[in-house]
Amino acid sequence: MNTQNLEFLKKSLLNLGFGEQVNAELEKNIDKKVPEFQLSAQHEFNQKKIDYNLHFKAGENNEMYFLNRFDATLNKGKEKEQNQTFYINKGSGITAKEAFNLMEGRAVHKQLFNKDGEQYQAWLQLDPNNLTENGNREMKRFNENYGFDIEKILSGKGIKEMNTGKGTENLLRSLKKGNAQQIMVEHDSGAKKYFIAASPQYKTVDLYDHQMKKIKREELLQPGQKQPNNQKQNKQQKEELPGKKPARKVKLSV
Repeated sequence: MNTQNLEFLKKSLLNLGFGEQVNAELEKNIDKKVPEFQLSAQHEFNQKKIDYNLHFKAGENNEMYFLNRFDATLNKGKEKEQNQTFYINKGSGITAKEAFNLMEGRAVHKQLFNKDGEQYQAWLQLDPNNLTENGNREMKRFNENYGFDIEKILSGKGIKEMNTGKGTENLLRSLKKGNAQQIMVEHDSGAKKYFIAASPQYKTVDLYDHQMKKIKREELLQPGQKQPNNQKQNKQQKEELPGKKPARKVKLSV
C-alpha cells in the first residue's frame, strides 16, 4: 500500500468536510487493490440530511488512488430529492457544506483554475433552469470583473458584526461559504435579527427574517433610519426653509 497516497486522500477528505467517516473503508479497499470503488457519507445541516457518494479510482498499476468526484443527494421533502455531482481537482474543490449550500440555491465563492492553470476567484451558483447532459444543474460563474463587492454592499447598514475588523472578516467568510448568516442590525427601536445570503447575480444580498422567511431588502436600513420619520422630517425641514412662508389653513364653508 502507498501510505503517502493514503494519507493524502485522508487529508483531502478532511479538507472537504467529510472528516474521518470513510477512512476505515478507504484503507480496506486500497489494501485489497480494488480498482474502483464508492464510499457513502452523510451530514446534517440546518436539520436537513444530505447523502454523499464518493468515487475513488486507481491509476496505473493500482499504485495511486484518486478521489475524482462525489454525488450529493438532498432530501427536500416528501418524494422530493435533488441530486448533483461535484468534481474534485487534486484533492480540492467544493466542500460537503458548500455542496449543501449550493443545492439550497445559495452562492459560494471559490478559488478556481482556468484552462492555462491560472488561478482566479469567482462566485458559483447552480442554475435550476439549465441542465447538463448528465442531468447536473449547470454552474453559473461570476468572476471578479462582474463587479459584485459584498463588503461594499453591506457597509453602512448598521450591521453590528461589521463594527470590528474581526467581525467583518468572520461575516464575509461565512457568506463566501454560501451560508445564510445571522446578523444584528441597529434600528431606532433597538437591534433586530436578520439572516442574509450573497446574491452575486443581482449584485446584492437576499434578506430573511428570524424564521428564515424571505423579506424585502429595503428593510436593511442604515442605523437609526425609519422611513416614515424621515419622510416627515424632510417635509418639516422644507416647510421651515428661510424665506418660505408657511401655508395658510383655509376653512371651507359647506
